[in-house]
Amino acid sequence: MSGRGRPRLAPLVAPLVLLTLLEAGLTACGGDSGGDTAPAGSGSARSDGDTVAVTVTREGDTFTPNGERVELATGQALVLTVEADEAGELHVHSTPEQEIAYDEGTSEHEITIDRPGVVEVESHDPDVILLQLEVR
Repeated sequence: MSGRGRPRLAPLVAPLVLLTLLEAGLTACGGDSGGDTAPAGSGSARSDGDTVAVTVTREGDTFTPNGERVELATGQALVLTVEADEAGELHVHSTPEQEIAYDEGTSEHEITIDRPGVVEVESHDPDVILLQLEVR
């Protein structure tokens, strides 16, 4: 058998393989925005190196974020922007403990944590853990 009469597949296969590889490569690169990297677990956290900023929103008894873990260096400033539809108070369970009173509307509060560990930021009315600060 000389192979005459059979279609040659090689000229057809090479372009298909190349096309498949190109599609896979483009798909793999699709999720990278190229923006700044925020601390771990940082749906609402952003960092400029010197400070970490988090926006806390209160709507009635609902808070966001809700239990989010945020990385923070020892002594690094944390800026909390609180947007609230009513006044309240946040508790930072650090040593020493810190309380952040906020009014209705938007307010900004800066805190620092001087000891490594996991520090919870929470509301007691209602009981909600907003953040877990992973201080290193």
